[in-house]
Amino acid sequence: MERFGVKSTPSRNRSKTALYVTPQDRVTEFGSELHEDGGKLFCTSCNVVLNHVRKSAINDHLKSKTHTKRKAEFEEQNVRKKQRTLTASLQCNSTAQTEKTSVIQDFVKMCLEANIPLEKADHPAVRAFLSRYVKNGSLIPKSDQLRKAYLPDGYDNENQLINTEDR
Repeated sequence: MERFGVKSTPSRNRSKTALYVTPQDRVTEFGSELHEDGGKLFCTSCNVVLNHVRKSAINDHLKSKTHTKRKAEFEEQNVRKKQRTLTASLQCNSTAQTEKTSVIQDFVKMCLEANIPLEKADHPAVRAFLSRYVKNGSLIPKSDQLRKAYLPDGYDNENQLINTEDR
């Protein structure tokens, strides 16, 4: 066409995708059917990732037989589960994780204050006692990991206490 001097119309060159539409825009448009996490658009009842750029792909999914079947099953369930991306899951700090860290730090602090070598935590009798009588005690790692990961924290905290007492 260019050879004969005729230019094609701009509408044929342009893609029919929405350039500036975000997954959050589609969530507000379609309501509770969809949710967004980590820049991805998920169908709430099916737990599948949808293409947020093309509205027709979303409409086709919402009209499909599998979606209507899964939506009915989803509404029957009492527990509502939403799929999340891996990065969102890893960033989540639950109370169990913070409690685990607190137990380990308290154990290391107790060993330091009582002059108990951290190698004693590897003894089978100590491991059995911790797992039986201490809440989250079985989560306390072996001595080499205690030394590498948790001892510097205790050392820094004790160093700060000594520096504040000297002043």
